[in-house]
Amino acid sequence: MTKLFAALLLAAAILPTQAATLQPEKSDLGFTFKQMGVPVDGKFRKFEAQLDFDVKKPEAGKIAFTVDLGSVSLGDPSFDKELAGTPWFDTKRNGKATFVSSGIKPTGPSKYDVAGKLTIKGASRDVVVPITLASGVASGSVVIKRLDFKIGDGEWADTSMVANDVTVKFKLAFSGL
Repeated sequence: MTKLFAALLLAAAILPTQAATLQPEKSDLGFTFKQMGVPVDGKFRKFEAQLDFDVKKPEAGKIAFTVDLGSVSLGDPSFDKELAGTPWFDTKRNGKATFVSSGIKPTGPSKYDVAGKLTIKGASRDVVVPITLASGVASGSVVIKRLDFKIGDGEWADTSMVANDVTVKFKLAFSGL
């Protein structure tokens, strides 16, 4: 999930700051993991981004992204309550996940790699999120290791039950571009 946050931040970073505004109602931040080999999809309903980006000077850009971990949803209130608990996101003590960029590198037409620090549950890791920008929409996906961020502690640390890899997917729409 941390790479998802980084990917979202990267996507936002390639848009002009003076006019670009994240449109959460037209944006998606989701993730997929496997439980006992079966893919499970989830999403976050609340997130925000701060941008400082010039397409002509992407290397000078900066982005910060915050995700409300309490807004997680697997589509079932009992599962959502479980995810908010201590072994998973521990939202009472760690309600937010953050990403702060440290560099943006163009990799091709409308493509960028955004490097930065992702923090979840007090654990910080350097991540690089590839993004594509087209028609005011930044999109992409990145795989993170949930155990690097203490997501699924205790009995849930067994990766035969819940896989360690989590694919974070995002589509971020911006207005004013």
